[in-house]
Amino acid sequence: MDGMMNENAVEEIQYIVIRIGDEQYGINIGYVDNIVRMQRITRVPKSQPYYVGVINLRGEVVPVMSLRRRFDLENDSYEGSTRIIILKLEDQSLVGVIVDEVREVVNLNPETIETPSFKLDEKNAAYLAGIGKNGENLISLLNIENVVGESKTV
Repeated sequence: MDGMMNENAVEEIQYIVIRIGDEQYGINIGYVDNIVRMQRITRVPKSQPYYVGVINLRGEVVPVMSLRRRFDLENDSYEGSTRIIILKLEDQSLVGVIVDEVREVVNLNPETIETPSFKLDEKNAAYLAGIGKNGENLISLLNIENVVGESKTV
C-alpha cells in the first residue's frame, strides 16, 4: 500500500478533545483558529451571562465565552491547564471559549459517530452534534455553531 489511498477509505475528521469538569468534549478542528493561554479578559457590561468578556488577539477584539456557564455547570476555576480556544465560525467571526484543558487531537471515522438516540432537553440537544468513539472512550462532539450561536454579539 506504499502511501496510496484506499479508494474506499472514509475521510476521517479531526477533533480536538477538551475537558470541561469531568467531561470530555470534541470540537471539529476545522473551527479551531488558535489555542491561547488564559489571559486578562476585559468584562463587557450587559452581555449574555455566559460571555466572560473580550480579549485582544493580534489586535482584534474577540469575545470569550465560558462553556461551563453555557452548559450550566459550576463557574470556571482557572488552572495552569486552562486554555482559550479561538474558534473561527462560518461567518468568519472569531469567538473564544474557555476550557479546563486541551487533551489531544483525535481522528474519528464519521461512520463511528452516533447521533444521540436518548432524549436530551431541547437546549442541550442543540449543543451536541453526536457521540464519537475513540477506542474505549466516548466523546461528546459539540455543534459549535449552536454552542456559540444565537448571540455572538457582545
